[in-house]
Amino acid sequence: METPPVVSQQEWESARQELLVEEKRLTRARDELAAKRRRMPWLAVEKEYEFEGPEGKAGLLDLFEDRRQLVVYRAFFEPGVFGWPDHACRGCSMVADHVGHLAHLNARDTTLVFVSRAPQPDIERVKARMGWTIPWYTIAGDFDVDFGVDEWHGTNAFIRDGDRVFRTYFVNNRGDEALGSTWSYLDMTALGRQETWEDSPEGYPQTPPYEWWNWHDGYGDEAEPARERLAKTRGTD
Repeated sequence: METPPVVSQQEWESARQELLVEEKRLTRARDELAAKRRRMPWLAVEKEYEFEGPEGKAGLLDLFEDRRQLVVYRAFFEPGVFGWPDHACRGCSMVADHVGHLAHLNARDTTLVFVSRAPQPDIERVKARMGWTIPWYTIAGDFDVDFGVDEWHGTNAFIRDGDRVFRTYFVNNRGDEALGSTWSYLDMTALGRQETWEDSPEGYPQTPPYEWWNWHDGYGDEAEPARERLAKTRGTD
């Protein structure tokens, strides 16, 4: 294997700083792309869709779990898929393995769910085996066909206004590779991270970064915002 040269500490630091310029440019470009996503037009979802969940029948609106935004990943787990009935497909399983703690997404009024064609008993069995806690529904209607995920995996983002649901974004193929973290999912939604530094349309909900961050078991209780805890740790106001 032909390796890069071995250099001094000063030369290594110089090379790192040079690369850092490019990395910061890429970060800014990703931020600009996310800002364009927040300005994507919305598509009204007029059709009723059917799912089966742990509690029985559900519609698309039910998948929101009373939150404002919904991200739906179509995972291939069903008869005919490699690994059935013991596993979902390898790629979809890797996506599930990468999903962070959902409490952080929920704190931003966003719900993440997986959907597949497999019956609920099989989904619950595989979730238990693999240690997954993601809400996972069975597609009982045409959702996969209508939203471009009947033959390949993909992730759709939705937002609701009361009982009206709108499709706001879609990504598949290698675009799914970057998903899994709280930030990557929020960046693909219509409202984004909802932090004040973001370039969002006028009137979008925003709070300062850090202030909403919390331990995943601390949301919804009387715990102090992250910024206040940090200030006390540092001994400052």
